[in-house]
Amino acid sequence: QKTSICYLSFPDSYSGGLGDTQFSFRLRQSGGPRTSPFQDDGRYNREAPLTLQREAAHYFGYVYFRQVKDSSMRRGYFQKSLVLLSRLPYVNLFQSLLQLIAPEYFDKLEPCLEAVCNEIDQWPPPVPGQTLNLPVMGVVIQVRIPSRVDKPGSSPVKQFNQENLLPAPLVLPSVHELDLFRCFQPVLIHIQMLWELMLLGEPMVVMAPSPTVSSEMVLALTSVLAPLRYCCDFRPYFTIHDSEFKEYTTRTQAPPNIVVGVTNPFFIKTLQHWPHILRVGELRMSGDLPKQVKVKKLAKLKTLDTKPGIYTSYKTFLHKDKSLIKRLLKGIQRKRPSEVQSALLRRHLLELTQSFIIPLEHYIASLMPLQRAITPWKNPPQIRPFCQEDFMKTLEHAGPQLTCVLKGDWLGLYRRFFKSPNFDGWFRQRHREMTHKLEALHLEAICEADIVAWMKDKSEVEIVDLVLKLREKLVRARCQHLPVKEETLQRVGLYIDTIIGSLPEDLQAVLHHP
Repeated sequence: QKTSICYLSFPDSYSGGLGDTQFSFRLRQSGGPRTSPFQDDGRYNREAPLTLQREAAHYFGYVYFRQVKDSSMRRGYFQKSLVLLSRLPYVNLFQSLLQLIAPEYFDKLEPCLEAVCNEIDQWPPPVPGQTLNLPVMGVVIQVRIPSRVDKPGSSPVKQFNQENLLPAPLVLPSVHELDLFRCFQPVLIHIQMLWELMLLGEPMVVMAPSPTVSSEMVLALTSVLAPLRYCCDFRPYFTIHDSEFKEYTTRTQAPPNIVVGVTNPFFIKTLQHWPHILRVGELRMSGDLPKQVKVKKLAKLKTLDTKPGIYTSYKTFLHKDKSLIKRLLKGIQRKRPSEVQSALLRRHLLELTQSFIIPLEHYIASLMPLQRAITPWKNPPQIRPFCQEDFMKTLEHAGPQLTCVLKGDWLGLYRRFFKSPNFDGWFRQRHREMTHKLEALHLEAICEADIVAWMKDKSEVEIVDLVLKLREKLVRARCQHLPVKEETLQRVGLYIDTIIGSLPEDLQAVLHHP
């Protein structure tokens, strides 16, 4: 794993550019216990947006690479990378942190890192919804950690409180959001197609001139579905030394559901059989709409001199949204700042995702049993199964056309989505939440019941069985952090004590010390 990190920390093809560059990678954890140094019993993941959860099986790597001429070095260059590893996808926060630390580290080496680590050790853990002040090297970074209850698309900038900090803090508008407008510059007219490819979890290669462009494009692509979680694998930067290289380049099986970013021209040959390849050049911000890449047939993918383009035979289900391009063009003519253009793009993608997902949310909510069907002394009723055909019938009156002006084959898009890992991930998450809600409602029903009346005509065996079941429910409610008031749990605990108290002493002794 250390070797993999080392290979991922440097550009893997000739990089003539001198100076400093920053990029990111994502690495599958190999072996070892998948525990986190933060023992917060999963609270962070329960409260954070799904797209910002701490990963259990992957690390993110944030790299600051310096290459400068140096005649004292054998190769004639000083080449060094400082890498920060985390399970959190906070690309903005960690890249900003590296901008402060890395230049100092290259000058002063180990003692500088030791001082920085001591400061970072004092930082509070990230709590969703809180604004954190993080001191490092004489600067205070101020950033708000997003929460699951935030309204999608709301701007976090307004939520800061400038608590008279001296020196004035370095305020980051977001822990994770990229400048989408800059990242998607060469593909703005194809944003619809890219959104569909991400939604369907299609295998995709991003071929870029540098790890910076590669990692930013992959992270931007995987963010277009927010607040829906992108449930497939993604590798913002991938090299020929990677342990999964054989798995991705084999032609004996279909490519996996993954977006992979590469820079080595060798990949043009080895990944030619992938269904969607996005080739981009260097990103340059200019006054006009940058040259837009064309959609080309995969057969046109030539080795080494391949021109920028989207190489695919994919036909979109939905028609292009011309109004978005017009608004972005107007913004370019009026010299609108990039962050304003990005907000416009993000709002468009959010509305598109919400139009697609709201009918699914409505349908799955209808599968929940009615509250009156939940009775205290029976197991809670089952959630009804998800039937794709029944869902399709709801689209006629409650489909995406209610909230989205885009025309096209929405039904075809849903059918294809049902086969993707993103549907599977969304459905499992929703089903788990609904099961927890049912359990919580059942506990509340038990609290409202007249337990003494129930016990009157019951045998000892039935009463002991009830005690054991209630205990198990109580343990599960606490372990799974069910959405139940603490007061309800305490009342169930008192119920258990009341029931035990009504039993003969020998049984009481057994139940008090199981």
